[in-house]
Amino acid sequence: MKLNKFLYIGVAAMLSLTSCNDFLDKLPDNRIDPNSPEQLRLVLAGGYAEANYALLCELSSDNAIDNHAPDEKGLSYPNLGAFSQMDDQAFAWEDVNKESMQDSPTYLWSNYYKSVAVANHVLAKVDEFRAEGRYTDGRDSELLDAVYGEALLIRAYYHFVLVNLFAPQYRGEASANDQGIPYCLTPEDKVFVDYQRESVKAVYDKIEQDLLEGLKHINDQFHKNPKFHFNAQAAKAFAARFYLYKRDYANAEKYATEALGASPEQMLRTNFWSSDFGTNYDACSAAYFSSSSANNLLLVPAVSNVFNHFAGGARYAISRDARVATMTGSAPTWSQGRPGINYSFINGSNEYGSIPFWMAPFFQYTDKVAGFGYFRSMIAEFTGEECLLIRAEARIFQNNLPGAVSDLAMWDNSQYGGNRGKAPVLTAQLIESYYNKANSTTGRFDPRPFILQDLHIDDLYPVDNAQVTAQNLPYLWCVLHFRRIEQVFTGMRWFDVKRFGIEITHKIGETRVETLPYNDLRRAFQVPIEVLSSGMEPTVRAGKLPDPSEMGSWVKPIR
Repeated sequence: MKLNKFLYIGVAAMLSLTSCNDFLDKLPDNRIDPNSPEQLRLVLAGGYAEANYALLCELSSDNAIDNHAPDEKGLSYPNLGAFSQMDDQAFAWEDVNKESMQDSPTYLWSNYYKSVAVANHVLAKVDEFRAEGRYTDGRDSELLDAVYGEALLIRAYYHFVLVNLFAPQYRGEASANDQGIPYCLTPEDKVFVDYQRESVKAVYDKIEQDLLEGLKHINDQFHKNPKFHFNAQAAKAFAARFYLYKRDYANAEKYATEALGASPEQMLRTNFWSSDFGTNYDACSAAYFSSSSANNLLLVPAVSNVFNHFAGGARYAISRDARVATMTGSAPTWSQGRPGINYSFINGSNEYGSIPFWMAPFFQYTDKVAGFGYFRSMIAEFTGEECLLIRAEARIFQNNLPGAVSDLAMWDNSQYGGNRGKAPVLTAQLIESYYNKANSTTGRFDPRPFILQDLHIDDLYPVDNAQVTAQNLPYLWCVLHFRRIEQVFTGMRWFDVKRFGIEITHKIGETRVETLPYNDLRRAFQVPIEVLSSGMEPTVRAGKLPDPSEMGSWVKPIR
C-alpha cells in the first residue's frame, strides 16, 4: 500500500515551529536537522498533537441525542440544524467522509501520525548521536536520555489513541484476529512508503514496549513547565490507563498509585468546585485547566471546535438522559445535581442540550483585520481524578472492595468543594443500595435508568479471576457513573462504552432507530477517505467481532 502525505503531515513544518534561530541547520530538501540534545528537546515540544477526539467520540456515545427525534414525551426540535454533515454521519455510526477540517477523522489521523513522525525523527537522531559517541557525559547526556524517554512515550501514546479510535477494543490474545493500525517505528525519508495495518494485539505489544522503555528515562528537571510534557506523573497515568484497557489490573493499580503519590486527596480538583466564576467563561476555563493545579497532569492545547458543535441549539447535544447521568442528577450522597457545580456554568436549554462553561474554547486569530482564525480547546489528557477512578476499578476487579470504596469516597468528597455539610460519607452500603435496579425510579433527578446497564466486558475479553459478578456489579456501576460525570464532553465515555461492551441506541430523526451491540464492528471508526484513496485497506465495519475462542491472526485482506 502506498501512502504519501496522509499517514502523517510532513515533519518539516512541525519542526520549523520550534524556533527561528540559526542553530537549526536547514537541509536542501527543507528538513531541519537538530544538532544537540537541547535542539532535540525544542523539536520534541512540537510533537504533541493539536487534535481533539472529543467530538467524534461524544457523538458516537450514549451521551449524545438527536433533537429531531421525539423523546418519551413526544418532544422534539426539528428546526435545529446539525453543525456539520460530519455530525450526522458520526451519530449514525456511518463512515465519516464529509469533513476534513478540525475534529474530523482526517484531522485526528494526520495530527496523531504527525506526532509519531516527530517522535521517530527525534529517536533516530538520538540513535545517531549515540552511535557517534556524542553527548555521553554530564548534562547533555542526561538531557539526551530524557528526550529519548519523552519521544518513546509520545510515540506510544498517539498509537494508543489511534488504535482505540480506528480499531476494535483490545481483547487479549483474541486481538490477534482484529484489524489494527500501522505502527510506525522509523522516520519517513521517502515520498511513498508501504504501510501495513497490524493486528490490535501487535499494536498493543509495541505500545507496551515503548511505554515501559520510556518510563525508565523520564526526567522532569529539563522542563520549564512539566505539565505540557510527558512528565513522570503523566507517564505513570498513561501506563495506568493502558493497563486498565489491557485488563491488567495489578499494573493499572500500581501505576495509578504511583501517579497519585502519597496524598491522593491533594491530586483532585476540590478547590475548583468551591469557586464561583459567575458567567465568566474565560476565568472558569483558565481555572479548570490551570497548569498550577495538582490534578492536571498533562495539558495540550488543541485546534478544536467541539464546544460550538454542542452549544447554542444544535441538532446534536448531550442527551436529556445523559445530562441527568453527568451533571444534574443524583448520586449516592447527593439528591440532585453535582454539589460543587454552580448551575450558571451550564449553557443551553434544559430541553435540548447543555454544556459546562469550562469547556468553552478560545479563538486564536491568524488575521485580526479579516477576522480569520480557528478555535482552540484545552485538553487535560491525564488527571488525578482519572487515576483515582482507574485505581478504584482495578481494585474492584481484584476483589479489593474496601480499597475501591475508599477511592470512590475520596472522589465523591472532592465534588463538595470542601463543604460537605450534612451530606453522608460514601460507604459500601450506600453504593449497594443506590446502584440497585430495584431502587431505580423514573424521577427527574434519578440517573439510574441510564447508568445501570448490562456490561459485556467478559464476553469481549474474559480474564480469569476478574469477572463481573453480582457482588461487584454495584461497584462497577458506581465507578462508571463517576467516570461519566468526571469525563463528560471529553470523549472518554466512548472508550468506556467500547471496553465494557455497553449496548447503546440512537434515535435518528422521526422514525430511524440504530442499535450498537457490544461486539459490533462499527465501534471502530473508518480511516479517513484520503488514506483509503492512497491504498490503505479499509476498516471492516460490517458484522461482529469474532468470538474470543476463535483464535488465529489477522491477515490483510486480499485486494
